[in-house]
Amino acid sequence: MRTPDLRGARVLVTGGSGFIGSHLVRRVHQMGCEVHVVTRYNSVIDNVRLAPLWDDLHVIEADLRNPDSVARLRGARFDYIFHFAAYNHVGDSFVHVLEAMSSNAMGTVNLVEACADYRAFVYIATSEVYGFQTEVPWPETLTPFPISPYAVGKYSGELFARMAWHVRQSPIVVARPFNAYGPYQSPRAVVAEIILKCLRGEPVEATEGRQTRDFNYVENLIDGLVLAASEPKAVGEIINIGSGSDISIRDLILKVHALTKSSSELRFGALPYRPTEIWRMAADSRKAAALLGWEPRVDLDEGLELTVDWYRRFVDVYCRPESALLRL
Repeated sequence: MRTPDLRGARVLVTGGSGFIGSHLVRRVHQMGCEVHVVTRYNSVIDNVRLAPLWDDLHVIEADLRNPDSVARLRGARFDYIFHFAAYNHVGDSFVHVLEAMSSNAMGTVNLVEACADYRAFVYIATSEVYGFQTEVPWPETLTPFPISPYAVGKYSGELFARMAWHVRQSPIVVARPFNAYGPYQSPRAVVAEIILKCLRGEPVEATEGRQTRDFNYVENLIDGLVLAASEPKAVGEIINIGSGSDISIRDLILKVHALTKSSSELRFGALPYRPTEIWRMAADSRKAAALLGWEPRVDLDEGLELTVDWYRRFVDVYCRPESALLRL
């Protein structure tokens, strides 16, 4: 897998303080890029994932849902734009429908309309846009059938981005990541939630766990996104970035439980399935391999070990009564 040379590039990252976005920010910063980050609050306290390099970043305080706020980006030139900013919880989007739609659809419209001068714009979509499908694994040629407000909003943003590519020849790439996990992820995500509960010895409540997901270690995903931005042949393409294999939620929980040597009680069947449950999710990543030369470097077992190790340290810092953070 090739390593792109982005030294000196001006990079804009929306949602750069989020889980995946912060990993991308750290990567391009290490590459020697000039990194601009869009965040709603220009405060390291609200953007703690970026604390070690906060003073090296160019922070742009803006809410992409607000055209007046985004207008400050108009006329600015960037080499690469990575658009992560989104409302990103599938289940809660059924309650926060308008927020999910305005963030994921209109936020993207506002950004695409404001920014016009760039070498590549990577729209980070989601595997959730595939929704209800009978064919597994999922190739990019499938017709999306999103079945949550989150996914509908993300697909709407994707369609607008591709319209800009088609009509204006804007150099836009659509990446569809599958379930990312790793350090710094919110416990609202399933892998982080399971790990933290197992480390603390708390009960783990779940469905029967028959549904499967394609979990991809976050640094694998960052490899793919950087390659997508730097490959001219990727412009105008939709590219899956996933591990290519799926695991049931039940087996995932059992794997984490064993890895953490946890005493947590496992309560399978304690939660109902979602009415719109997707039963199998797995990426067909052959296009990423052929077009980008991408392949996942870290498999699930190694990725979970790395992630559990990080969360052990997280628990020590955030939960130990004598920790310096709690004293603060």
